[in-house]
Amino acid sequence: MITKFIKGLIKRQQKPKVTSAKSANTPQRISKKTHRIDPHLLSKNAVKVTHVLQQAGFSAFIVGGAVRDLVLGISPKDFDVATNATPEEVQKLFRKSRLIGRRFQIVHVTFFGKERPEIIEVSTFRAMLDHEGEHLAESGRILRDNVWGTQAEDAERRDFSINAMYYDPASETVFDYHGGMHDMQKKTLRMIGQPSKRYREDPIRMLRAIRFAAKTGFTLDPETRAPIADLADLIHDVPSARLFDEILKLLMSGHSWPAIEGLRAAGLHHGILPLLDKALDGDSASGTGTEFIKLSLSNTDERIQAGKGVSAGFLFASLLWPDLTQNWRRNLAGGMANVPALHAAMDDTITSQNSGITIQRRFEADMREIWTMQPRFEKRLGRFPHRLIESPRFRAGYDFMLLRCSTGELPSSLGFWWTQFIDADLSAREELIVLAKAEDIKNGNATKLVSKRRRHKSKGASSPSAEFLKT
Repeated sequence: MITKFIKGLIKRQQKPKVTSAKSANTPQRISKKTHRIDPHLLSKNAVKVTHVLQQAGFSAFIVGGAVRDLVLGISPKDFDVATNATPEEVQKLFRKSRLIGRRFQIVHVTFFGKERPEIIEVSTFRAMLDHEGEHLAESGRILRDNVWGTQAEDAERRDFSINAMYYDPASETVFDYHGGMHDMQKKTLRMIGQPSKRYREDPIRMLRAIRFAAKTGFTLDPETRAPIADLADLIHDVPSARLFDEILKLLMSGHSWPAIEGLRAAGLHHGILPLLDKALDGDSASGTGTEFIKLSLSNTDERIQAGKGVSAGFLFASLLWPDLTQNWRRNLAGGMANVPALHAAMDDTITSQNSGITIQRRFEADMREIWTMQPRFEKRLGRFPHRLIESPRFRAGYDFMLLRCSTGELPSSLGFWWTQFIDADLSAREELIVLAKAEDIKNGNATKLVSKRRRHKSKGASSPSAEFLKT
């Protein structure tokens, strides 16, 4: 028994092996005349990686989602390269490269440009697994995946037919092993192989199916869609960090609301983003919350489609805001002062969300800062506005406040006042503060005019942040 265990341990620690081809698949070679890929959409760095590998005697192709987007006439965000060179062989050819991953070893080749670094992800052709017991969990999920193979095997291992096409920039030829080009013409998203088995190998593929369908506008093939509802619970078997990354990709796909509706239709949303469940299920109490979420996602999509940056912290702050406001009101009704009630609500909201996917701490810090800033926007007297505008995250907090104005949670005049204040010089800012004070007096909101009795009655106000002026 001990000898058998030691032999198994040694075998697992050995270097990944190269297997011979198992698949007899011959790819369809698609010429430039048919695929019509615009060379101007290609990353020069990705082309350079394929060229260097080919010059060294290896095969190398741009692969996956980049080829899909190129065929669709879309400029890809990221470029992946697939090769028959091992990770160690790739790393030797590129000075600025590093080997990453244990379950799935790949090489990141970094190019430094004027605007930002570009990372080209280089993976070695994967083979069909010989010893499934050593590589798969009981659920069927792949645990280790560093068995090298041929291009045909690598294509068979990929998830969807439209992602199993390989593009050679040198010959301008697309190699299509599983009818991806035909499926693109039919606008169909089809899983390669038996869908239920492929989902068990990697449950993230269910989320990817929804994301790709939303992004491309393609329809899920009936056999590809059918097993998802029954296998949805497998999502919770995925490591939290990897699940978070995939949800972030979905939310920042540029088509986030259709993707979220796709999650709901497929039965995948429950438990992943717990605080969205009520809104997605049409809870009547969450009507305003749903509107707020849809507006924030719509704004996010517009920015991404326009090529502008998006803050993940801002996005999650928006998605969790409806639940936070409910917790905030509950704490106020329980007798807590406004600011402590807000901080307690933030803790409760984040704790509830982390029962699904855990939001990374760097994003959590941004969320808390945006939330904490909200009641301060309603305090426009004295030096408060000047101090607030000096905050490092002011712009994110300001944009968030404008979202609240857009849904009627705050008066539109507040957003207009702050927009004027941002653009005004010092003397004009002082005039705006005087006008704000007059407005507060007119509305009975000035701090000196609010009695302790009125502060006690104000706990039932519709907007929790309105209490900040009265404490």
